[in-house]
Amino acid sequence: MARKKKLLVPEAQSAVNQFKNKVMAQQGYNINSGEPDQVKYEVAKDLHVPLKKGYNGTLTSKQAGEVGGKIGGSMVKEMIRMAQQNLNK
Repeated sequence: MARKKKLLVPEAQSAVNQFKNKVMAQQGYNINSGEPDQVKYEVAKDLHVPLKKGYNGTLTSKQAGEVGGKIGGSMVKEMIRMAQQNLNK
């Protein structure tokens, strides 16, 4: 059963999307600010994962995790870098 992760503060969605776009742009991906989820298809293409719009029930957990891990991992690394930079101030 698919479930969509929800933010604790739904009003933060726009800021999270902007942050994701910023981080993935730094990674060299093309960003479409009007469609923030578009970057996951570009990441999947680079990782040779057959992700497409709509139903993706044929993907393995490993394949889905590779795409999500690349995006989420990059975001976490950037948040850690920002926190360390703030601590050094």
